[in-house]
Amino acid sequence: MEKRPKTLFIDIDGTLLHHCGMGILQTQKKKPKLLPGVIKKFDEWDRRGDNIILVTGRRESERTVTEEQLHSVGIVYDYLIMGIGGGQRVLINDYKEDSKDPTALAICVERNKGIEKIEI
Repeated sequence: MEKRPKTLFIDIDGTLLHHCGMGILQTQKKKPKLLPGVIKKFDEWDRRGDNIILVTGRRESERTVTEEQLHSVGIVYDYLIMGIGGGQRVLINDYKEDSKDPTALAICVERNKGIEKIEI
C-alpha cells in the first residue's frame, strides 16, 4: 500500500491545552496553557503532509474564542469541529482494497500530560 497522508482527529482540552474545568467562564477567562510536545508534534505532522482536524466539546458559540486561543499558542490546523460533546468518540472506517492494515486507530492520552510521547 502506498503511503498516504494521515488524517488526525485531535481533541483540544486536556490533550493540546490544559483542561481547566468545565464551563464557558473556565475556557474564556483563562490564558491557554500549551501541553508538552504539542508544537513539536504538530510541526512533524505538518511536514509529513498530514491533515490536522481539531475536535472539541466546546459549543459553536465559543468558536471565535477557541480560534484565538489556538492561534495565541501557535497551533495550526486544517479544520476545527465544535460541539461534539464529552462522551466517547468512535471512528468507523473500512479497509482499503490493497491492504488489510487498519485504516482507523485510536490513542488515548492521560489528561493534561501532553502528546510528546505519541508515535504515529
